[in-house]
Amino acid sequence: MRTEKELEGVTLLGNQGTVYSSDYSPEVLETFENKHPDNEYVVTFNCPEFTTLCPKTGQPDFGHIYISYIPRLRMVESKSLKLYLFSFRNHGDFHEDCVNIIMKDLIKLMDPKYIEVKGIFMPRGGISIYPFANYGDAEHEELALSRRREVLSELTSK
Repeated sequence: MRTEKELEGVTLLGNQGTVYSSDYSPEVLETFENKHPDNEYVVTFNCPEFTTLCPKTGQPDFGHIYISYIPRLRMVESKSLKLYLFSFRNHGDFHEDCVNIIMKDLIKLMDPKYIEVKGIFMPRGGISIYPFANYGDAEHEELALSRRREVLSELTSK
């Protein structure tokens, strides 16, 4: 079990007075210590109800966000991530921007060894958009390149 000291920065989990931000709020993100930094392992989050607004029309866009990362010393706390992703609900940006913003905010927050963020957005005007962004540190650059090739291959083989 984690000690109180290890949970010092985790303030949202278990908090009954949760406030849902009405706009983009990266400051809500919290981290906790990775107790297994010597292991290379993947953490994946699945957000099937991501919403944002079209920056031009203000119409809602609905998507599915997948986040996978290999942690270094810090890990994102899941309730804070949920609140952060919810904060895009009234944020107007293109799908590609949202995926890149999420990735960059999480890199800044955690400094992961590797991270990827994939969006699967519902069709608008008969077109679906599936943005994918990833990053790998010096030891994981080849993984990042390999994953981008996989994503491209998946999309072009359909």
